[in-house]
Amino acid sequence: MKPGELLIIGGAEEKFHGGEVLQKFVDLAGRQNSGIGILPTASEIPDEVSSDYIQTFKQLGVGRVEVIDVDSRERAENPEILELVESLSAVFITGGDQSRLSKLIGGTRLHEKLTDKWKNGMVLAGTSAGASIMAKSMIVAADTKLNDDKLNVELGTGFGFLDHILIDQHFSQRARFDRLLSAIAENREIIGIGIDENTAILVHDNKFEVYGEHQVLVIDGKSSEFVDIKIGENGSEELTISGFKLHALTRGYSFDLSRRILILKKGKTE
Repeated sequence: MKPGELLIIGGAEEKFHGGEVLQKFVDLAGRQNSGIGILPTASEIPDEVSSDYIQTFKQLGVGRVEVIDVDSRERAENPEILELVESLSAVFITGGDQSRLSKLIGGTRLHEKLTDKWKNGMVLAGTSAGASIMAKSMIVAADTKLNDDKLNVELGTGFGFLDHILIDQHFSQRARFDRLLSAIAENREIIGIGIDENTAILVHDNKFEVYGEHQVLVIDGKSSEFVDIKIGENGSEELTISGFKLHALTRGYSFDLSRRILILKKGKTE
Protein backbone atom coordinates (compact mmCIF):
# COMPACT_ATOMS: atom_id res chain seq x y z
CA MET A 1 0.00 0.00 0.00
CA LYS A 2 1.18 3.53 -0.79
CA PRO A 3 1.59 6.14 1.94
CA GLY A 4 -1.37 8.40 2.56
CA GLU A 5 -1.64 12.00 1.43
CA LEU A 6 -0.05 14.78 3.47
CA LEU A 7 -1.98 18.06 3.54
CA ILE A 8 0.47 20.70 4.77
CA ILE A 9 -1.12 24.04 5.65
CA GLY A 10 0.56 27.42 6.12
CA GLY A 11 -1.65 28.34 9.07
CA ALA A 12 -4.71 30.56 9.64
CA GLU A 13 -6.88 28.41 7.36
CA GLU A 14 -10.53 29.38 7.01
CA LYS A 15 -12.67 27.48 9.52
CA PHE A 16 -16.14 27.60 8.03
CA HIS A 17 -18.25 25.73 5.52
CA GLY A 18 -16.81 26.42 2.10
CA GLY A 19 -13.20 26.87 3.23
CA GLU A 20 -11.25 25.01 0.54
CA VAL A 21 -8.30 23.74 2.57
CA LEU A 22 -10.16 22.04 5.44
CA GLN A 23 -12.83 20.80 3.04
CA LYS A 24 -10.08 19.06 1.07
CA PHE A 25 -8.87 17.35 4.24
CA VAL A 26 -12.39 16.18 5.09
CA ASP A 27 -12.87 14.87 1.55
CA LEU A 28 -9.62 12.89 1.73
CA ALA A 29 -10.44 11.50 5.18
CA GLY A 30 -13.92 10.53 4.08
CA ARG A 31 -12.64 7.83 1.74
CA GLN A 32 -12.28 5.47 4.71
CA ASN A 33 -14.96 7.13 6.87
CA SER A 34 -13.50 5.96 10.19
CA GLY A 35 -13.29 9.38 11.80
CA ILE A 36 -10.83 12.23 12.22
CA GLY A 37 -8.43 12.70 15.11
CA ILE A 38 -7.28 16.11 16.31
CA LEU A 39 -3.78 16.23 17.82
CA PRO A 40 -3.46 19.59 19.70
CA THR A 41 -0.17 18.85 21.52
CA ALA A 42 1.65 21.83 19.95
CA SER A 43 -0.75 24.29 21.56
CA GLU A 44 -0.63 25.73 25.08
CA ILE A 45 -4.46 25.92 24.97
CA PRO A 46 -5.30 22.46 23.54
CA ASP A 47 -8.90 22.37 24.79
CA GLU A 48 -9.79 25.65 23.12
CA VAL A 49 -8.03 24.73 19.88
CA SER A 50 -9.64 21.29 19.80
CA SER A 51 -13.10 22.76 20.39
CA ASP A 52 -12.73 25.06 17.37
CA TYR A 53 -11.72 22.20 15.08
CA ILE A 54 -14.41 19.86 16.41
CA GLN A 55 -17.03 22.48 15.55
CA THR A 56 -15.50 23.08 12.12
CA PHE A 57 -15.25 19.41 11.17
CA LYS A 58 -18.78 18.74 12.38
CA GLN A 59 -20.02 21.61 10.20
CA LEU A 60 -18.18 20.04 7.28
CA GLY A 61 -20.11 16.81 7.80
CA VAL A 62 -17.66 14.65 9.74
CA GLY A 63 -19.56 12.16 11.90
CA ARG A 64 -16.78 11.15 14.28
CA VAL A 65 -14.18 13.57 15.60
CA GLU A 66 -11.82 12.49 18.40
CA VAL A 67 -9.23 14.47 20.36
CA ILE A 68 -5.86 12.73 20.76
CA ASP A 69 -5.04 14.14 24.19
CA VAL A 70 -1.26 13.97 24.60
CA ASP A 71 0.43 16.39 27.00
CA SER A 72 3.40 14.22 28.04
CA ARG A 73 5.66 11.49 26.70
CA GLU A 74 3.90 9.09 29.05
CA ARG A 75 0.60 9.82 27.29
CA ALA A 76 2.34 9.28 23.94
CA GLU A 77 3.18 5.74 25.09
CA ASN A 78 -0.33 4.99 26.38
CA PRO A 79 -1.97 1.93 24.73
CA GLU A 80 -5.37 3.67 24.78
CA ILE A 81 -3.97 6.54 22.69
CA LEU A 82 -2.46 4.07 20.25
CA GLU A 83 -5.77 2.20 19.95
CA LEU A 84 -7.56 5.47 19.26
CA VAL A 85 -5.16 6.39 16.45
CA GLU A 86 -5.46 2.88 15.03
CA SER A 87 -9.23 3.36 14.67
CA LEU A 88 -9.03 6.63 12.70
CA SER A 89 -8.80 7.32 8.98
CA ALA A 90 -7.07 10.70 9.34
CA VAL A 91 -5.25 12.87 11.88
CA PHE A 92 -5.06 16.67 11.97
CA ILE A 93 -2.08 18.22 13.80
CA THR A 94 -2.83 21.74 15.04
CA GLY A 95 -0.62 24.79 15.35
CA GLY A 96 1.35 26.02 18.33
CA ASP A 97 5.01 25.23 18.94
CA GLN A 98 6.62 22.51 16.82
CA SER A 99 9.26 22.00 19.51
CA ARG A 100 6.52 20.75 21.86
CA LEU A 101 5.50 18.17 19.28
CA SER A 102 9.08 16.98 18.92
CA LYS A 103 9.70 16.98 22.68
CA LEU A 104 6.51 15.20 23.73
CA ILE A 105 5.89 12.85 20.78
CA GLY A 106 9.10 12.44 18.77
CA GLY A 107 10.47 8.89 19.06
CA THR A 108 7.52 7.60 21.10
CA ARG A 109 5.11 4.76 20.29
CA LEU A 110 2.59 7.38 19.13
CA HIS A 111 5.14 8.71 16.64
CA GLU A 112 5.74 5.16 15.45
CA LYS A 113 1.99 4.52 15.18
CA LEU A 114 1.40 7.67 13.14
CA THR A 115 4.28 6.75 10.84
CA ASP A 116 3.03 3.20 10.39
CA LYS A 117 -0.55 4.30 9.76
CA TRP A 118 0.57 6.94 7.25
CA LYS A 119 2.74 4.39 5.40
CA ASN A 120 -0.38 2.24 5.12
CA GLY A 121 -2.64 4.95 3.75
CA MET A 122 -3.72 7.21 6.61
CA VAL A 123 -4.27 10.85 5.64
CA LEU A 124 -2.29 13.32 7.76
CA ALA A 125 -2.73 17.08 7.86
CA GLY A 126 -0.89 19.75 9.80
CA THR A 127 -1.21 23.51 10.09
CA SER A 128 1.45 26.01 11.20
CA ALA A 129 3.56 24.05 13.75
CA GLY A 130 1.75 20.94 12.55
CA ALA A 131 3.04 21.72 9.05
CA SER A 132 6.67 22.20 10.09
CA ILE A 133 6.74 18.91 12.02
CA MET A 134 5.91 16.87 8.90
CA ALA A 135 9.46 16.85 7.54
CA LYS A 136 12.63 15.23 8.88
CA SER A 137 14.14 18.66 9.55
CA MET A 138 12.28 21.73 10.80
CA ILE A 139 12.97 25.31 11.84
CA VAL A 140 12.68 25.53 15.61
CA ALA A 141 14.03 29.04 16.12
CA ALA A 142 14.95 32.06 14.05
CA ASP A 143 15.85 35.00 16.24
CA THR A 144 15.89 38.40 14.61
CA LYS A 145 17.05 41.37 16.65
CA LEU A 146 15.63 44.49 15.08
CA ASN A 147 18.35 46.76 16.46
CA ASP A 148 21.20 45.03 14.69
CA ASP A 149 19.46 42.88 12.03
CA LYS A 150 20.92 39.72 13.50
CA LEU A 151 19.41 36.47 12.20
CA ASN A 152 20.14 33.03 13.62
CA VAL A 153 18.25 30.02 12.26
CA GLU A 154 18.20 26.80 14.29
CA LEU A 155 17.02 23.46 12.87
CA GLY A 156 15.58 20.55 14.81
CA THR A 157 14.15 17.10 14.11
CA GLY A 158 10.58 16.66 12.91
CA PHE A 159 8.42 13.57 12.45
CA GLY A 160 10.16 12.58 9.21
CA PHE A 161 7.22 11.90 6.89
CA LEU A 162 9.15 13.85 4.24
CA ASP A 163 12.90 13.78 3.66
CA HIS A 164 15.06 16.48 2.07
CA ILE A 165 12.29 19.04 2.65
CA LEU A 166 12.14 22.04 4.99
CA ILE A 167 8.73 23.63 5.52
CA ASP A 168 8.09 27.17 6.72
CA GLN A 169 4.60 28.54 7.38
CA HIS A 170 2.81 31.92 7.71
CA PHE A 171 5.40 32.61 5.05
CA SER A 172 4.57 35.92 3.33
CA GLN A 173 2.47 37.19 6.22
CA ARG A 174 5.42 37.00 8.64
CA ALA A 175 8.17 37.85 6.13
CA ARG A 176 10.04 34.57 6.53
CA PHE A 177 11.90 34.52 3.21
CA ASP A 178 15.27 35.45 4.76
CA ARG A 179 15.18 32.71 7.38
CA LEU A 180 14.23 29.99 4.89
CA LEU A 181 16.88 31.17 2.42
CA SER A 182 19.48 31.14 5.18
CA ALA A 183 18.50 27.60 6.20
CA ILE A 184 18.71 26.32 2.62
CA ALA A 185 22.06 28.08 2.02
CA GLU A 186 23.50 25.93 4.81
CA ASN A 187 21.63 22.76 3.72
CA ARG A 188 21.59 22.86 -0.07
CA GLU A 189 20.42 19.29 -0.52
CA ILE A 190 17.11 20.25 1.14
CA ILE A 191 14.22 21.88 -0.73
CA GLY A 192 12.76 24.84 1.14
CA ILE A 193 8.99 25.26 0.93
CA GLY A 194 7.35 28.41 2.29
CA ILE A 195 3.55 28.22 2.56
CA ASP A 196 1.32 31.26 3.01
CA GLU A 197 -1.66 31.41 5.36
CA ASN A 198 -4.93 29.80 4.23
CA THR A 199 -2.85 27.93 1.65
CA ALA A 200 -1.75 24.30 1.54
CA ILE A 201 0.21 21.76 -0.42
CA LEU A 202 -1.15 18.24 -0.91
CA VAL A 203 1.80 15.84 -1.11
CA HIS A 204 1.46 12.42 -2.72
CA ASP A 205 3.77 10.26 -4.84
CA ASN A 206 6.62 12.77 -4.33
CA LYS A 207 4.65 15.60 -5.94
CA PHE A 208 2.54 18.34 -4.47
CA GLU A 209 -0.38 20.48 -5.63
CA VAL A 210 -1.29 23.89 -4.22
CA TYR A 211 -4.69 24.60 -2.67
CA GLY A 212 -6.10 27.70 -1.05
CA GLU A 213 -5.91 31.45 -1.26
CA HIS A 214 -2.29 32.56 -1.61
CA GLN A 215 1.15 31.34 -2.67
CA VAL A 216 3.78 28.67 -2.09
CA LEU A 217 7.46 29.48 -2.57
CA VAL A 218 10.08 26.81 -3.34
CA ILE A 219 13.79 27.50 -2.79
CA ASP A 220 16.23 25.02 -4.36
CA GLY A 221 19.96 25.46 -3.83
CA LYS A 222 21.13 22.01 -4.92
CA SER A 223 22.63 23.17 -8.22
CA SER A 224 23.87 26.50 -6.86
CA GLU A 225 26.97 27.98 -8.45
CA PHE A 226 28.35 29.77 -5.42
CA VAL A 227 27.58 30.09 -1.70
CA ASP A 228 29.58 32.13 0.78
CA ILE A 229 28.31 32.44 4.34
CA LYS A 230 30.07 34.87 6.61
CA ILE A 231 29.30 35.82 10.18
CA GLY A 232 28.99 39.57 10.56
CA GLU A 233 30.34 41.61 13.44
CA ASN A 234 26.92 41.45 15.13
CA GLY A 235 26.79 37.64 14.77
CA SER A 236 24.37 37.60 11.85
CA GLU A 237 24.80 35.42 8.77
CA GLU A 238 25.74 37.41 5.67
CA LEU A 239 25.00 35.51 2.44
CA THR A 240 26.51 35.73 -1.00
CA ILE A 241 24.81 33.16 -3.25
CA SER A 242 24.38 32.50 -6.96
CA GLY A 243 22.42 30.00 -9.00
CA PHE A 244 19.64 29.21 -6.53
CA LYS A 245 16.32 28.28 -8.14
CA LEU A 246 13.15 30.01 -6.99
CA HIS A 247 9.64 28.79 -7.83
CA ALA A 248 6.39 30.53 -6.86
CA LEU A 249 3.18 28.52 -7.18
CA THR A 250 -0.46 29.44 -6.76
CA ARG A 251 -3.66 27.40 -6.54
CA GLY A 252 -3.86 24.53 -9.03
CA TYR A 253 -0.16 24.34 -9.87
CA SER A 254 1.96 21.32 -8.97
CA PHE A 255 5.62 20.59 -8.28
CA ASP A 256 7.69 17.44 -8.77
CA LEU A 257 9.84 17.01 -5.64
CA SER A 258 11.99 14.28 -7.20
CA ARG A 259 12.89 16.19 -10.35
CA ARG A 260 12.68 19.58 -8.61
CA ILE A 261 10.61 21.13 -11.39
CA LEU A 262 7.30 22.90 -11.78
CA ILE A 263 4.52 20.90 -13.43
CA LEU A 264 2.95 23.40 -15.80
CA LYS A 265 -0.09 21.29 -16.57
CA LYS A 266 -1.02 17.67 -16.90
CA GLY A 267 1.69 15.78 -18.69
CA LYS A 268 4.02 18.78 -19.09
CA THR A 269 6.83 20.23 -16.99
CA GLU A 270 8.89 23.39 -17.17
